[in-house]
Amino acid sequence: MARTVPQGKTSRAARTSRTSTARTTGATKTPEATQTPKSPKAAGRRSAPGTPPLSGWARAMAMLLAFAGTVVFAVLLARLTLEPSAASVPLTHSNLRPGDSIHDYLAQPAFRDTVKQLGGNIVLGLPFGMLLPVLVPRARGLIRVTAVTALVMLLVELAQGFLVTGRAFDVDDVLLNTTGAVLGYLLIGRRLGRAVHPRRRHWWHRFTKRSTAAAD
Repeated sequence: MARTVPQGKTSRAARTSRTSTARTTGATKTPEATQTPKSPKAAGRRSAPGTPPLSGWARAMAMLLAFAGTVVFAVLLARLTLEPSAASVPLTHSNLRPGDSIHDYLAQPAFRDTVKQLGGNIVLGLPFGMLLPVLVPRARGLIRVTAVTALVMLLVELAQGFLVTGRAFDVDDVLLNTTGAVLGYLLIGRRLGRAVHPRRRHWWHRFTKRSTAAAD
């Protein structure tokens, strides 16, 4: 004879079964489902390209300081390289072979004179690498800073060799000045340029966007 279960017990067992099933379903929810959606506006601020970190007035102040530093540096550069020196006429000679003057600097008996000649020319190029990325946005980038510095210092050396008494053209001075500009850009100028101006779009960014879109 079949055994019948009372209706009260049956409904109580069904409710218990449904409660346990709901608990199990809630415990197995994925973290993605419970994660709160991010604000599109905040996400756009983080990922928007071409936006400099500094505000408008801070950018203007940075460019003004860079301009003032460039003027001071230009005056100092002119005084150090373009002032005539009649007493130095018998001692000066042009150098068209890269490395000859550097070899002479290293061969000097006094280490202080070596540091003065080599270090002085390198330090003279540092402002190019630090100020150019801030003052001239199109000149940002290691290759551009190197090219602009080499061109300017080449013109300065040509003026020394042909127009200034007691001065001579030296290709090693151009190399040392350009080395200083590269160091200044890698140490400070690169960060300053990115802080003041939006990041430039390079040709390889097209392929990066395509790969990102394909991954999405």
